[in-house]
Amino acid sequence: MGSPNVVTVTEDNFKFEVLESEQPVMVDFWAEWCGPCKSLTPLIEELASEYLGRLKVAKVNIDECPELATAHGVRAIPTILVFKEGQVVEQTVGLKSKRELKQSLDRVAS
Repeated sequence: MGSPNVVTVTEDNFKFEVLESEQPVMVDFWAEWCGPCKSLTPLIEELASEYLGRLKVAKVNIDECPELATAHGVRAIPTILVFKEGQVVEQTVGLKSKRELKQSLDRVAS
C-alpha cells in the first residue's frame, strides 16, 4: 500500500476496523491480478487523504480473504462497500471516476 491512510483489512481485524468503526468506512475489495483494481488504487489513496478524519479507507485482498468477499456478496471486483455503523450504506462495482466515488462518499461522510 502506498498510503499510510489506507488500512489493510483481514478476517482478523475486519470487525474492529470496519464494523465497530466510529467513522464510516470505505472498503475496497480487490485482487493483485485485477487490472481495474490497480487503476483504482491511486484514486483510493487520494480519497483516503481527502476524507481523513471523516472516513476510514480500507482494502481487502479477496485472494487472501475470500470469506470476507463471500460474506459481503462481492462477486466482481473492484467492489467498494461503504459501511456506516456496521451496515453497508453504499456499494459500487467496477472502475468508477473520482467524481462518482466522491458523490457516494459525501452521502455518508460529514
